[in-house]
Amino acid sequence: MKHFPIALFIASTLTLAGCATGGMQDNATHLTATQCRDLAALRNNQPLTRQRNLSELAALREAGYDPSIWDDPYYPDDLQTAQSRVDGWFRTECTASVQ
Repeated sequence: MKHFPIALFIASTLTLAGCATGGMQDNATHLTATQCRDLAALRNNQPLTRQRNLSELAALREAGYDPSIWDDPYYPDDLQTAQSRVDGWFRTECTASVQ
C-alpha cells in the first residue's frame, strides 16, 4: 500500500503526457463542406434556416463552446473565444472552397 501514491503519480503523469501530445494537429480540418457553405451564407446575410443555425452551433461546439452550461461564469467570453476560432477556421479552410 505504500507504493500507491507513486503509482498514482506515474499514472497521472502518463495520462497528462498523452493529453498534451495527443491534441489535434494544426493542419487538421475543423469544418465540413456543409458548415463552410452555411457559415458563408450566414456571413452574407442570407435568410436564417434551421440547418444554418445548427451548422454554426456545431462549429462553435467544435471550437469548445458548451451552450448547455446554464450558469456559465465565463459567458460571453467563452462564446466569443469560440467565435474567434470558428472565424479563423473559416478564413483558412473555407474561403477557397466557397468562392
